[in-house]
Amino acid sequence: MNRLNKLTFCFLTSIVWLMTTPDALAQTIARTAATSGNPIFPGWYADPEIAVIGNRYWIYPTYSDKFDRQVFLDAFSSPDLVHWTKHPRILDTTAVKWAKRAMWAPSVNEKDGRYFLFFSANDVHEGEIGGIGVAVADKPEGPFRDYLGKPLIGQIHNGAQPIDQFVFRDQDGQYYMLYGGWRHCNIAKLNADFTGFIPFDDGKTFREITPEGYVEGPMMFVRNGKYYFMWSEGGWTGPNYSVAYAVADSPFGPFQRVGKILQQNPAIATGAGHHSVLNIPRTDVPGTDEWYIVYHRRPLTETDPNHRVVCIDRLSFNENGLIQPVQITVEGVKARPLK
Repeated sequence: MNRLNKLTFCFLTSIVWLMTTPDALAQTIARTAATSGNPIFPGWYADPEIAVIGNRYWIYPTYSDKFDRQVFLDAFSSPDLVHWTKHPRILDTTAVKWAKRAMWAPSVNEKDGRYFLFFSANDVHEGEIGGIGVAVADKPEGPFRDYLGKPLIGQIHNGAQPIDQFVFRDQDGQYYMLYGGWRHCNIAKLNADFTGFIPFDDGKTFREITPEGYVEGPMMFVRNGKYYFMWSEGGWTGPNYSVAYAVADSPFGPFQRVGKILQQNPAIATGAGHHSVLNIPRTDVPGTDEWYIVYHRRPLTETDPNHRVVCIDRLSFNENGLIQPVQITVEGVKARPLK
């Protein structure tokens, strides 16, 4: 084969590879530019939650498929946000007898030497079995087993479908669960062993904190004493899925919508939403202000609503503490080993 034919062969081979790999251009850039690339790992995944456990980053996403095939959860771990290891089937419906389909939106917390994985299952409606469950394991990669043998929340309260749970540890050590679909969001106070909830002083167990524009996918973090409440807006199957936020002095609000900070870029990807946020922990510089956002989006070539991928970009704030709009990228982020 002469030099010209070799070059032609290599070019055509590259084109075929790019045409058959989801978001393949991002993967190419990741190899050549020492960044994570977006998506950060292959496969159809959505609703990612990121956490630091030990000396590794962990991402727990939804396996994105039709509800009847969405019957297990995988996890991914990394030492640096660039190189990821897949941990397959950390939980599936064989370990959760009441869960039959549509297992999604995992949220993992380490407590007392064990790992608790909260998840949604069955896409329940009034009178159906399903809702928000919890599983437990001795390692972050599982295997996880059903903790209660039944849903932790199986009923509809304040109009909120029991889905998209996020477990938040407040500054005083108290754990709260935020959850809800159908444009309603509740907050509830978890008890010490995560088997149930503690009523608030007014006797209510589920307190509604729904802000304007809320649809689903709540999450919360604290920065400089302020509570940032974030959620997804729009329909998850469409291009306008996005993330907005509010700020308050308490995890109970009142929350007034500030605006959107994550949305599609028609030149890169659509349907950017259902996210989580990470503040990098450092022992050498306490209180560092280094933040990342992990989210899902839909490649431009995809029309199947289930074809979503997990991506990461930087999150930043202005001098007044407001979140700057996120610029979604193909490159992703640079390697960030944990110290």
